[in-house]
Amino acid sequence: MTHTADIRRDHNPDRPLLLDAFCCQGGAGMGYHRAGFDVTGVDITAQPRYPLGFHQGEALDFIRAFGEGFDFIHASPPCQRYSRAQKIQGRPHPDLIAPLREALQATGRPWVIENVEEAAPELRNPVAMCAAVFGMRTYRHRLFETGGGFTFTPPAHQAHTVPLTKMGRPRRAGEFAHYVGNFPGVAEARTDMGVPWMNRDGIRECVPPAYTQHIGRQALAFLNTQAVAA
Repeated sequence: MTHTADIRRDHNPDRPLLLDAFCCQGGAGMGYHRAGFDVTGVDITAQPRYPLGFHQGEALDFIRAFGEGFDFIHASPPCQRYSRAQKIQGRPHPDLIAPLREALQATGRPWVIENVEEAAPELRNPVAMCAAVFGMRTYRHRLFETGGGFTFTPPAHQAHTVPLTKMGRPRRAGEFAHYVGNFPGVAEARTDMGVPWMNRDGIRECVPPAYTQHIGRQALAFLNTQAVAA
């Protein structure tokens, strides 16, 4: 567990500090770690599978209290408010994106907010990424809003020419998998998405590490440019 008062005391000085807010099982955090960041995750729920430094707590409060102590912040607030399944079920969920953006802006740090495609109306000028671009056998679109002076260029999106296996069925030859709900093929999904430590719950909601490794490399270049300018 991270001791919040000592955020910088034990970290590797060669790796900038990154906060992975609403971290779940660590898909996003692992991508930034592979890019070269020293990552701390924070989540209101205990995450024993999280593979990096972890603090259990309310993510928005943590950002407000400690966000300025990090060099970069990634936030993946819960997507239930925007998902199609929740809209069908009619369950109410709070809007976290607007207060999250306000908290991130107040830190003065560069940041990224990630969410599902259905959250597009709540996000400002988001860019999209797709798993197929990174060689995965699924699509999994995710949107990314940036701030604090940081922007990034996503890989060029490819046309979807491979059909998706029907939800809840094993992936067949010549098809892409649908890693949502109570999907089969957890072992295959772990390999495909590069998340061998995750269970089904983590996989169906995670940001594939390849996405944030791509963002993280550009974030490091941005931080280096800022350091030179200073």
